[in-house]
Amino acid sequence: MRPRLCLAAARAAGADPRDALPAAAALEMVHAFSLVHDDLPALDDDDERRGQPTSHVRFGEAVAVLVGDALLNGALRLVAEGLDAPAEVRLAVTSELARGVAGMIDGQYLDVTADGLPDERELIRIHRLKTGALIEASVVCGALVARAEPGPFRAYGAELGLLFQIVDDILDEGSDGEPSYVNTLGMERARTLAEESRARADELLAAIPGDTAELAGLTQMVATRTA
Repeated sequence: MRPRLCLAAARAAGADPRDALPAAAALEMVHAFSLVHDDLPALDDDDERRGQPTSHVRFGEAVAVLVGDALLNGALRLVAEGLDAPAEVRLAVTSELARGVAGMIDGQYLDVTADGLPDERELIRIHRLKTGALIEASVVCGALVARAEPGPFRAYGAELGLLFQIVDDILDEGSDGEPSYVNTLGMERARTLAEESRARADELLAAIPGDTAELAGLTQMVATRTA
């Protein structure tokens, strides 16, 4: 989804989406890095990812750490060397990727150090960072490739990131001991928050000029997905 958001944002901002392919690929590499590290025993300790053994299960923890590091480094290098754009655009996209990674790390830190279940305000803060930061960056990177004003794209991407996590928690129906909208606030409140977030995302998207049909379709997919 993150690469698609980048390409769709580039299209909405008036660029050929193919120009944003290196940025889109870099975003997927960053996302993959975050999953490899998130699965490690020190964090979620997951044995499977997408029906396959996780990296640390198959190759060992040391290799999994290095894989994550390599994916992150490769993403930054891909933008620096592969993006066919002026230096200031490549720098802006690289900076946006780094901003997204910093948000993910900050959110993950708040999550793993939380003392009990957070309240609604703190939960939103965690997820705007942990999940939302890279989704926001995905939209902004597309706008930057098109050399468009990133502000409206950032506002929309930030709200879409929040919506993604709320819907994710609803689909999971809550997990014991983990901060989630369902666990903390109950299913009814979580569904209300999702509806409110979807409305805000639609409103923010409407403020973006250009062909936003693909972004609208992705918003619909996030809001109504069943898995």
